[in-house]
Amino acid sequence: MRLDKFLAENGLGSRAQVKQVLKKGLVLVNGRAEKSPKAQIDERTDEIVVSGQKLNYEHFVYYLLNKPQGVISATEDERHQTVLDLLDETARRKAVFPVGRLDIDTHGLLLLTNNGKLAHAMLSPKRHVAKVYHAQIAGMMDEQDAERFAAGIKLKDFSCQPSRLEILEVSQKANSSRVRITISEGKFHQVKRMVQACGKEVTDLQRVSMGPLKLDPELALGAYRRLTSEELESLRIFKVQL
Repeated sequence: MRLDKFLAENGLGSRAQVKQVLKKGLVLVNGRAEKSPKAQIDERTDEIVVSGQKLNYEHFVYYLLNKPQGVISATEDERHQTVLDLLDETARRKAVFPVGRLDIDTHGLLLLTNNGKLAHAMLSPKRHVAKVYHAQIAGMMDEQDAERFAAGIKLKDFSCQPSRLEILEVSQKANSSRVRITISEGKFHQVKRMVQACGKEVTDLQRVSMGPLKLDPELALGAYRRLTSEELESLRIFKVQL
């Protein structure tokens, strides 16, 4: 890997900014000052030190995002703000992408990574990875609805796999419900369509977990952070290189 690419991907700035750091002789490669941005390094074995701080190369990175409404789960779009627009330049430079999609008006947990094998494993229909949502409903969900969810609701174009509907709160006065829904697939508008099939309407939808990952209650809407070591360790159940 070129030295300037390595430094840029480690957050030292743009390629132009990295060149200025190199010119000042602040970068040591295996103990020797290196000023050429074109210098080739082995990012896994060479020791790179900048201003006394050793840099470690990360092949894969993982970010937990609390996606807000109005933002689309895509890497680029001409009309809407994307989840990548919420990241800083260092994170975007790692070529991350969202693992799965949340509708534009759905908020909550979204994983972003550059690990394609992990994304494939988490999204594979064969894995039946659980996705949990909290939903505000116009109308009162009941035990009959829960039974329909458990049996697998039939929609026009496909039959949903059995899922779980937990009624958290109902308000007769407001004719509304708050529920927790767990599904193991992710068809287009699936949760909304399942609720609609029961004669009610989703007015707010939040994803709170996906597989072993849970939404951090301390993470503000639109904010993101790297996965903790414990969260990263939990992803080993997918048996791919992390």
